[in-house]
Amino acid sequence: MVFSFVPGYGKDAVAEGPGGMSDRSLTCRDCGQEFTFTAGEQAFYQERGFSEPQRCPSCRSARKAQRTASGYDSGGGGGYAGGGGGYSSGGYGNGGGYASGGGGGGGNYAAGPRQMYPAVCSGCGKETEVPFQPRTDKPVYCRECFQERRSAAPRYGSSY
Repeated sequence: MVFSFVPGYGKDAVAEGPGGMSDRSLTCRDCGQEFTFTAGEQAFYQERGFSEPQRCPSCRSARKAQRTASGYDSGGGGGYAGGGGGYSSGGYGNGGGYASGGGGGGGNYAAGPRQMYPAVCSGCGKETEVPFQPRTDKPVYCRECFQERRSAAPRYGSSY
């Protein structure tokens, strides 16, 4: 077990937190500063399956702000801000660090308008635009014909 001494409590005082964990000193991979990885933060990281932080809270915040400005961070919610960090539930962002959100795809409206392709509806013959490159071996429908076909199709999984 690693023990660290807590300033102001005498040289023999030990900070021990949840689960018998104690505060640890780590070195930031970006700025080289030493920072404290508290017992509470360790418990939080362990509970969520995160590996220990490689960056101090200020470098984590700066990195998160840079990711957000670049459009790599999906926004997401939540987060644990104890110690000024940006740890939150979700996956890893681009290039490491803890990103908000996580999961697949989704919602980057900063990318601009969606690419649309011209097509002729296989149902009514009307010219329309679709958000995918049409192929000759598959039918393409305008919005109205697509909705009609969708409402007429049997619902799988509902046998009532």
